[in-house]
Amino acid sequence: MTNSNRLLMGMIGAAHGIKGEVRITPYTQDPEAIAAYGPLETDRPGLSVTIAHLRVQKTVVIARLKGVADRNAAEALNGVSLFIDRSRLPETEDDDDFYHADLIGLEARLEDGTVIGTVTALPNFGASDLIEIRNDVSGDTYLYPFTKGVVPTIHIEQGYLTIIVPTETEWGEEEEPD
Repeated sequence: MTNSNRLLMGMIGAAHGIKGEVRITPYTQDPEAIAAYGPLETDRPGLSVTIAHLRVQKTVVIARLKGVADRNAAEALNGVSLFIDRSRLPETEDDDDFYHADLIGLEARLEDGTVIGTVTALPNFGASDLIEIRNDVSGDTYLYPFTKGVVPTIHIEQGYLTIIVPTETEWGEEEEPD
């Protein structure tokens, strides 16, 4: 992405049916909200899309896009990323509200201030949000649950967040004999 003011709102997936509908994976808190932003920019030069109608189906939305009337046209859009300009989003209301894009690039620190890396992504593989930290020295990446217990403080203005690394637990550990 060349414009840092563009925020990724979703991604078009496979065609759905024969009348030009597509599956869209939305990255909005409310899946239906992706249609509320009007025309969406894409990662294809000169292409923007407008959602004419949508319905939620499990983890995706099924959408009819203006100007897309058949399966062939819908299939041609598979893999297209959908963006809006940051200025079209409302400002966050308090310190606990933020956009995931605000976290990318923040320094990740332990409670004692030790820098462990940089936030590179906030993936969600179906169970819950994760936070991906890349160690700037080794290049290794680590995934942590994106919860208040693991990420207790976020300081966007200061450019860092705090990570409390979860300790491993052993399930089904037998007691030591006396």
